Amino acid sequence: MPLRLPLRALVLLPLLLPLAAHAQAPAGPPPSVGVVRAEMRPVTETSEFIGRVQAIGRVSLTARVTAFLEQRLFVEGTEVNEGDLLFKLERGPYEAAAQQQEASVADASARLANANIQLNRAQQLLGGPAGRGSAVDDAIAAQRSQAAQVLAAQAQSRMAQLNLAYTEIRAPISGKISRAAVTVGNVVSPNTGALASIVSQDPMHVLFPVAARARLELEKRYADKGGMQGVIVRLRLSDGTMYGQVGKIDYVDPSVAPNTDTIILRATIANPPLRPIEPGKPVERPLTDGAFVTVSVEGIEPVTALSIPRAAVLSDQQGNFVYVVTPQNKIEQRKIQLGQSTPASATVLSGLKEGESVVLEGLQRVRPGIDVAPSPASPGPGR
Repeated sequence: MPLRLPLRALVLLPLLLPLAAHAQAPAGPPPSVGVVRAEMRPVTETSEFIGRVQAIGRVSLTARVTAFLEQRLFVEGTEVNEGDLLFKLERGPYEAAAQQQEASVADASARLANANIQLNRAQQLLGGPAGRGSAVDDAIAAQRSQAAQVLAAQAQSRMAQLNLAYTEIRAPISGKISRAAVTVGNVVSPNTGALASIVSQDPMHVLFPVAARARLELEKRYADKGGMQGVIVRLRLSDGTMYGQVGKIDYVDPSVAPNTDTIILRATIANPPLRPIEPGKPVERPLTDGAFVTVSVEGIEPVTALSIPRAAVLSDQQGNFVYVVTPQNKIEQRKIQLGQSTPASATVLSGLKEGESVVLEGLQRVRPGIDVAPSPASPGPGR
C-alpha cells in the first residue's frame, strides 16, 4: 500500500531534509594560526623617565658702570662666542678719568723721587758737623709717606682703567643670546638690570627625577657593569622621534625629595647644529633649553633573555598571558611575568620555556582547549 503522510508533514519535509544533511556533515578543519618560538635573545635593558633639558651655562649681561648705551653689536637670537663685543657704552668720561689718574701717579712718583733725594742727603750729612738725627728721621717719614701716595695713586689708576674697560660688554660664555632689553641711547647702570642673556647650547644637561626605589634597582642591575657609568642615556623628543646622540649620567642629587620620594639624576648630551653655522644667522639645534623629553636609560651591553614579540602578549584582570600551542596542536593559555619590554619585543621572566610555540597570528580565532593548525608566523619586527 502507498505510504500516506499528512499534508503538514509533506509541507515541512523539504525544509527538514537540508537541516538533516547539515547535521550529518563533518566538522570543518581546525583554524590556522601563526606561531613563533620563544627564544633566548640579546635584549637591551631599558627604563624610561620624563626629563627636562637644561643649559649648562646661563649668564645675564649687566652694566658695571653708569653711561649712555652707544652701540649694540650683535643680532638678537643668534649665537655668540666667548669674548665677542656685544655692547659699547660712552667712553669719554672714563677715558678722561683714567688720564687724570695717570697724572696723579706721575705726580706722586715725582714727589717720591724728591723724598728719596732728601733722605740720601740727610743720611750723608749725618756723619758731619751739620748732620742731625732728627733730620734723617723726618726724611725717612716723608719718603715713606710719598711711597704710600704712589701706591694709592696707582690703585686709583687701575680702578679708572677697569671702569674704562667696563664700557665694553663682552660675552663671558658662548651660546645663544636673547633680545636686548635696553635700546641704544638709554643710560644704563648696575641698577638697570639685565641688558640681555646668553644660554649655552652645546653640550646640554638633561635632568630627570627617578623614584628612590627605581634608582636602587638601577644601581643593582648595573652594579657589575660600573653602576651608573655602565649605562647610556637616549632621548625621545616631543614629536616622538629618537634623538641621534647618546649621553652619560654625570651627577646624582645627594638627597631625596621628601614630598615626592624622588631623586634627581643629570646626564650630559651633545647638541650639535642641524646645519652649517652661518655668521649673523640663527642656529638650529635639536635640543632647546627647558624642553620636556623622554629619557631612556639603557645598558651599554645587552643581556640574554627569553624573548617573544610584544604583539603576542595579551592582558586581562589577572595579568599578562599568551596562547601556547602544545605538541598535540591544542591551545593552552599561559600566565607570564614580563621583564624589560619594548614596543616590538617582550622579555619573559616566568611562565614560558625556551622553544615553546606562542600564537602570534590568528589570536581572535583561538580559545583554550581547541585544536589548531600551526604554521610559522610571517616575518616582522621583534621576530
